[in-house]
Amino acid sequence: MKVKLIYPRWPKLKNQPEFNLPPHGPVVFAASLPRDLEISFCDENVESLDFNEDADLIFISVMLTCQIPRAWEIADQYRAKGKKVVFGGIAVQLHAQETLLHADSLFLGESEGRVAAVVEDFKKDALKKVYDYHLEFPDTALISNARRDILNRALYNFRGVQMVDLVHASRGCRFNCFPCCTPYLGGRNFRPRPIEAVVKEFESINNNRLFLVDNSLAQDDEWEKELFKAIAPMKKKWISHPIKDDDEILDLAVKAGCWYVYQAIVDTSDYMRRRIKRLKERGIGVEGTVILGLDHHDEDYIKRLVDFLLEINLDLAEFTVLTPFPHTPVRAELEEEKRILHNDWIKYTGGEVVFKPAKMSVDSLQKMYDYAWTAFYADCSQELKMAKLYIKVIEKEKRDRTYKRTSLETKRQPQQVHREAV
Repeated sequence: MKVKLIYPRWPKLKNQPEFNLPPHGPVVFAASLPRDLEISFCDENVESLDFNEDADLIFISVMLTCQIPRAWEIADQYRAKGKKVVFGGIAVQLHAQETLLHADSLFLGESEGRVAAVVEDFKKDALKKVYDYHLEFPDTALISNARRDILNRALYNFRGVQMVDLVHASRGCRFNCFPCCTPYLGGRNFRPRPIEAVVKEFESINNNRLFLVDNSLAQDDEWEKELFKAIAPMKKKWISHPIKDDDEILDLAVKAGCWYVYQAIVDTSDYMRRRIKRLKERGIGVEGTVILGLDHHDEDYIKRLVDFLLEINLDLAEFTVLTPFPHTPVRAELEEEKRILHNDWIKYTGGEVVFKPAKMSVDSLQKMYDYAWTAFYADCSQELKMAKLYIKVIEKEKRDRTYKRTSLETKRQPQQVHREAV
């Protein structure tokens, strides 16, 4: 039996260099499928989708709200050809009722130990309209190595540089950040994978540079320390979302190969200044993730914020406009205040204003979003700043190779001395 797994394209932020990372959701989902299936995968962000390629069953994996309209188009076209279409992914959970209009079946929730039943139901012509496992989480020990073998690796590079591979060590998040839908999707409990399983997956990835896509690594101090100690011997270089601002943990992160982190910059406080300084002192690069359009933001505040980012010497910054995604606290608040402008989901990219700001007009916030990108990268382009980070990681890799060679030579010396004595 052949299945077609599709990852729809989405509109990229206009201010960013256009590169594509290997998608994580589809390869994790593929690992849950029965091994006797033939899988054909298409990432529409890097290749064209061939609607004429034959397959018995179509799966569409959707991560982002702004992917949803294209996913519906794809499903409608396949269903017009008589194919059965099953939707899954976090954006499907956020837009389940709308997506039902375009689907033969929805799979809601995490897939481990559950997708084989969907395939069997399809074979019996008994697909359920909804397989609802929302907030019914499988044992994280069931999470196996992602099926990266379905990817066309040659398509994931930027100017000759292979993109990082995505991997995760935990699910869920104990925090409840107001713009985030993770509590709705993955629950408020931190659910780590077994450390040995994470190590096994690290070892299986034929790439020295990885992206730990966990919501936050800073959720359990002892687990975080154990993780860093376990992955350190592999000498891989990785990036992640926040790590704990703790001396021991930061030092362990460096030894474990932390290359740079995505750090939310929420204000211009001394706390934020100190946090960035402590990362950079250890040679960890920092990409600030900055949301614009909060209720206390006006034009002057955003200008001061950009000045602050330049002052603390961030390596990179990524600016987004506050976006009220479904099932987030901010969505509920803005709906109650009747400040949401529309539900044209393809515009929910983080680069377009889709609500009424408190202290600016819609046009002013859009203008300040463009200002932030332009002002931060005025003296040095984003591509050049990215290149500087890559140079740093290459230097770290060279030091590791020198260390390995020196260690190996040291181990051989006693044997050489013995041979010379003989």
